[in-house]
Amino acid sequence: MLSPGSAVSSGLAGGRRRWRRSCTAEELRARRREREAALRSARRLQQLVSKRLLREDELTEDICVGTDSGTRAPVSEQEVAELLRNAHKGTEERIKSLRRLRWGLQHKETQQTFIRLEGSMRMLIGLFTSNLADLQMEAAQCLHELSNSQDPEVVEACLPATSYLLTYLSGHSTALTELCLYTLGNLAVETKIVKKQLLPQGIIPVLASCMQSPHLAVQEGAGYALSQLLQSKEAAEEIIPLVLGSGLSQHMLRLVCSDLEQGMGVAVEFAWCLHYIICSQVNNSLLIAQRALPTLGQLLVALASTVTTTAAEGLELLVCPVVRCVSNLLAEDEPCGSELQAQAEALLRAVHVFIRSFLPKHLFIVQECLWLLNNLTADDPALCSVLLSLDLFPSLLQLLHCQKASGLVLTVLCNVAAKGPAHCQALHQKAGPPFLLGALALPDDQAVNQVLELAHLLFLHWPEAAIDFVGHSGLQALERHRDNLLLREKVEALIRIASQLAAPTQDCPLEALC
Repeated sequence: MLSPGSAVSSGLAGGRRRWRRSCTAEELRARRREREAALRSARRLQQLVSKRLLREDELTEDICVGTDSGTRAPVSEQEVAELLRNAHKGTEERIKSLRRLRWGLQHKETQQTFIRLEGSMRMLIGLFTSNLADLQMEAAQCLHELSNSQDPEVVEACLPATSYLLTYLSGHSTALTELCLYTLGNLAVETKIVKKQLLPQGIIPVLASCMQSPHLAVQEGAGYALSQLLQSKEAAEEIIPLVLGSGLSQHMLRLVCSDLEQGMGVAVEFAWCLHYIICSQVNNSLLIAQRALPTLGQLLVALASTVTTTAAEGLELLVCPVVRCVSNLLAEDEPCGSELQAQAEALLRAVHVFIRSFLPKHLFIVQECLWLLNNLTADDPALCSVLLSLDLFPSLLQLLHCQKASGLVLTVLCNVAAKGPAHCQALHQKAGPPFLLGALALPDDQAVNQVLELAHLLFLHWPEAAIDFVGHSGLQALERHRDNLLLREKVEALIRIASQLAAPTQDCPLEALC
């Protein structure tokens, strides 16, 4: 498995190969930081490894009493103690105190003060288990604020609440169920809690039940909590086997593909869940047997048709994980590409739509689509032929001058050229010497290295390409790279091959040039 960072740096000698898009926590954090500003309007993006807050945007006046113009400053230890004392009074006073406490718990200082006061968590959990709905909801909001903390001590203080959080997932209040799910999802980031609390307490069966809820908010919350679990260090050994053994993968496929107009957030969450499961490679044979490839392929085709009829903004949140799922399933050693044959051309057209629609704002989607193209064309001459016949091919050539996409574009083109004379002839007719000359002028040495490999394949399988290349001053273009230590050996070999093909001798068989 190649890491994302090494994707375009490896040579193609020895045949084309499929590459898997891995999904480390570090990569996901970096990606989220880069895209968060542009996509903040979609609340459902607050996912992946990040904790998530369900918080009201506005504070009521009674919460801000005693503050300076309603500013959100930390609550002092004395005030926290006073709020705890008020929590033993009448219902109205308790609710008001919990609201004030909830506001204060948005600050790290107040969180630490609260958990260190004797009996504080015991009191909060007691109010959380109250039979008064308003009181219970306010206490749940306080627990939710604590679960969002980055302080391990604060998170550990929430341990006694996990069994109650799981219990209330079976309650009748949709709002409380949703809040408990996101609180559990936040806690699931912590490995210690996953191992010691949530798994033994049966979080997987409870989440399976929430997935069957008729309420989209509960389904989405279940997807978030599950996606957090699936990213823990223990996921491959302890969690994913339980998930697959419970039959949840089929339910995930159903939720990813159903009611996208109303349930886009649900689809996004469970698409990422599938992605984490597939990346683990615990039992991808099961997913293939469940027809995940054609199902998700058809979804991409449907999403592409949606892009062409409506604004594309927001769809990238679903397109990204679904494209990754299909790409990584295609990277499996066992043959599974045949399941996509019936929709191969439609899928390639869908990729074209995504590339055209998401440039330049969402370049990361274009990169994912190029990974998919690589894995589709790696071992399939028929798909390579289809690629050459579609409008997608000119779009690929245009992407060559995009620094973050050029290496992947060249990888796909090498896949095509490796299929033999017919494909090289078509590639030469479509692109021709101007393409190679332009590619040799790229500023990135790694990209130029791939251009040299592509040229070698073209000259090997279709000698006329070498003749045209020399006729368009191609040798001079190669000479400019002769002083580059990284490229020198390949440059000199290609100059020799192109020169001999352009002026062949009687006793110089093609094999001798290679």
